[in-house]
Amino acid sequence: MAPRTLPFLKQLLSKSSSYNTNFIGSRFAPKRSVTYMPRPGDGAPRPVTLIPGDGIGPLVTGAVEQVMDAMHAPVYFERYEVHGDMKKVPEEVLESIRKNKVCLKGGLATPMGGGVSSLNVQLRKELDLYASLVNCFNLPGLPTRHQNVDIVVIRENTEGEYSGLEHEVVPGVVESLKVITKFCSERIAKYAFEYAYLNNRKKVTAVHKANIMKLADGLFLESCREVATKYPGIKYSEIIVDNCCMQLVSKPEQFDVMVTPNLYGNLVANTAAGIAGGTGVMPGGNVGADHAVFEQGASAGNVGHQKLVEQKKANPVALLLSSAMMLRHLQFPSFADRLETAVKRVISEGKYRTKDLGGDSSTQEIVDAVIATLD
Repeated sequence: MAPRTLPFLKQLLSKSSSYNTNFIGSRFAPKRSVTYMPRPGDGAPRPVTLIPGDGIGPLVTGAVEQVMDAMHAPVYFERYEVHGDMKKVPEEVLESIRKNKVCLKGGLATPMGGGVSSLNVQLRKELDLYASLVNCFNLPGLPTRHQNVDIVVIRENTEGEYSGLEHEVVPGVVESLKVITKFCSERIAKYAFEYAYLNNRKKVTAVHKANIMKLADGLFLESCREVATKYPGIKYSEIIVDNCCMQLVSKPEQFDVMVTPNLYGNLVANTAAGIAGGTGVMPGGNVGADHAVFEQGASAGNVGHQKLVEQKKANPVALLLSSAMMLRHLQFPSFADRLETAVKRVISEGKYRTKDLGGDSSTQEIVDAVIATLD
């Protein structure tokens, strides 16, 4: 080969390499956006809207405030009083969440019947918090019937049976409408698969009742199947909701990420939480494209437990772990890790536990133990 051809070949190879790199970068570069990913933040303190709520809410949100202050977390709270017996969420609260983008919330009691709508549901719809995420997992040192449980339940949060479309046709006959749309079904399926992809999860299971509700749940399944084809590296499966509940209580370790319509997700998340240690230790959050509200993951059925309020023995662990999720969402992963590690160490040591975990500690004793354990 003539010496004069070498510079030409080098130039050609250089151009080819540059083209391939640019093409691959533009074609396959991941353009992803999902919460709870540990990215370094800019360190500036972030405002967070705080809703203490009802019942044990002020106790457990107060616990979070103490721990955040002790660890010098770069957040500060804007407190608003909201209660479940209000007709609607005050506009100034909604404006605060829209401005801050993030909210930490205690439980809000929902009156049974009487035509009073749930403020929890109102909040989700007003802010379009379309995805509810509950992480149900075994805590080291906490004895449970099943081991190796690590389930993430991702629930569609804005439609289904929670649409609130009910009316009395004639006296004694009430009609309640279940609304399922392709847009919302695809959106929650994408969130579930994206979450699985970014968190190194291996499997997504869609929960349904399409054998009976062939059109509504059929549309949900069809949407999940379409999204699943875009994630060939993640195993996809389907399970009928009644069989799902049976499998959860008999062999929960088979599940990884579960994606569900609205009502089923509530049932599945509470069942999984009970298996993994109880609702008092399960973190969760409700997220949308622009806003996120973090709260106790599974049912806040003990919100109105007056005895716990009087004795000041509510379990703050679930909301502390939800606060760690919030810190990750705000791009403060090191603070989130410190908080999670301290909470898990206190539970593992077993010296301080509330009654639901087999102990007799007060909320404040748990808080003091977590603060003393912070690295």
